[in-house]
Amino acid sequence: MVAMFQPPFCPADEAVRRVQERGYAVIEPRAMADAVGIDLEALDALLPSWDRLEVDGYLKDGGRYRRRRHSCFVLDMEGIAQAPHRAHWQSLDYNALHGGMQRWFQPIEPSVAEAQAWRQLLVGLGRWCSALKGQRPWYVEAHQFRIDTTDGIGRPTPEGAHRDGVDFVAVLLLDRQGIKGGETRVFAAAGPDGQRFTLEAPWSLLFLDDERVIHESTPIQPLDGQGHRDTLVLTFRKDGFQGGPDIG
Repeated sequence: MVAMFQPPFCPADEAVRRVQERGYAVIEPRAMADAVGIDLEALDALLPSWDRLEVDGYLKDGGRYRRRRHSCFVLDMEGIAQAPHRAHWQSLDYNALHGGMQRWFQPIEPSVAEAQAWRQLLVGLGRWCSALKGQRPWYVEAHQFRIDTTDGIGRPTPEGAHRDGVDFVAVLLLDRQGIKGGETRVFAAAGPDGQRFTLEAPWSLLFLDDERVIHESTPIQPLDGQGHRDTLVLTFRKDGFQGGPDIG
């Protein structure tokens, strides 16, 4: 058996300070929900949409183990607005495997993107970003992921340990079914420090300063038959979406 290391949870009221000190913070579900003013049951109502994700047809390893949807939002002093649907783009500097190309994914379903709990989640995490880097508009890319064991093994981060080319990244673990692996690893971008742990509880949150740390999740394998791991990844960027207005 491979040891599973417990997440280094911190109280939500210490999250901003922990990010300032270490570059990341890990928050358990109830504390996360209380901090951003959301009812966990309202968030749970969004979970069935992960059963309707589309296969990611851009995987360069030829895999069929990743399903996803993607939409963009803008947060400012007036609230939150969904941006016109656009391609997901990263430079090769940040994603050597899938960077440099426009990847068009199906948008997140309106029943999710327009839900009050969804909007509260994005706005609440946006407040953390502003507390760390000052009040400003935040350009948010939202990614629904399901990694499954269709190919015998599923790779949450096929590009390996990486940064995303944004200011902050929020990774929320939503479900683990019939799998082993999927360990989260966070490393200092400019030093030797690192930590490893496994997120298990639905709506556990890893919040990262993308300039200061790199991160990855290890591959998953089935325990018995088919299994999967569901996550929601939200990236926050202060200077517009990656790729500029010509992407999309």
